[in-house]
Amino acid sequence: MTDKTKKTSQTKKDIEKEIEEKAELIAEKEIEKDLIGEKVDEEKEKKSESDRERGRFVRKSREETEREAIAAWEPKTTLGMEVKIGKIKNIDEILDSGRKILEPEIVDSLINLKSDLISIGQSKGKFGGGKRRAWRQTQRKKKEGNVPTFSTMAIVGDEKGHIGVGSGKAKETLPARDKAIRKAKLNIIKVKRECSAFDCDCSELHTVPFKVTGKAGSVSVTLIPAPQGTGLVVGKELKKVLILAGIKDVYSKTSGSIRTTFNTVKACIEALKKTNMEIKKWKQN
Repeated sequence: MTDKTKKTSQTKKDIEKEIEEKAELIAEKEIEKDLIGEKVDEEKEKKSESDRERGRFVRKSREETEREAIAAWEPKTTLGMEVKIGKIKNIDEILDSGRKILEPEIVDSLINLKSDLISIGQSKGKFGGGKRRAWRQTQRKKKEGNVPTFSTMAIVGDEKGHIGVGSGKAKETLPARDKAIRKAKLNIIKVKRECSAFDCDCSELHTVPFKVTGKAGSVSVTLIPAPQGTGLVVGKELKKVLILAGIKDVYSKTSGSIRTTFNTVKACIEALKKTNMEIKKWKQN
């Protein structure tokens, strides 16, 4: 063989080796990519599973927070201890005896409450307009600038003759709401319901027992018994109060500065208080 043929054969072998090495590197890289892809998929699956578990945990916690809070509750008053032991099993025993409730867990452990917020504030809009909202915002001028505070009004009730109203104020909306709900639970009252309309004769407790009037500030609210099927002939915000109190049919008459929702709701609560007070007076006489 000549020198030229030897050189060409060596160059061919070298090229073939380089090609084989490159092919091996490409195959190794593809294997590494496949392994990395599998790891990424596994991590994604694990993350999705953990997210699902967290979501389940959040759902469970929302449903069971009240039960867990009641179970972990350590009462500080004698009334709370009696409720915790099981000596008092009905909230009417507390309300009829006139004992003061100082712990919201007492109410939570005796009845199932629903809550709602009253629209006492107004969102910003052009030329003073804007939709009604649950948060009333005020500002105070300080050295660091304008410091806003939020106040709200909450109502709680079991739709079976128990209702409570409270107001809360804080620098943020959620703490204000929690304060209002807590105070509403402490201010819970009993409402007497009857079928007392002159053109209705049924055995259901669907309206007020007689004509009652409540007043707060310049606002006065009168509730009149109505027959079954009439509905709640009252303002939008008062409907929330009466629904949670368990009243389904009623006529109403309002006077004064009704736009101040705070006083309107207070007047309605005063009228509902009188349903129980008047019956006590009638029984005493």
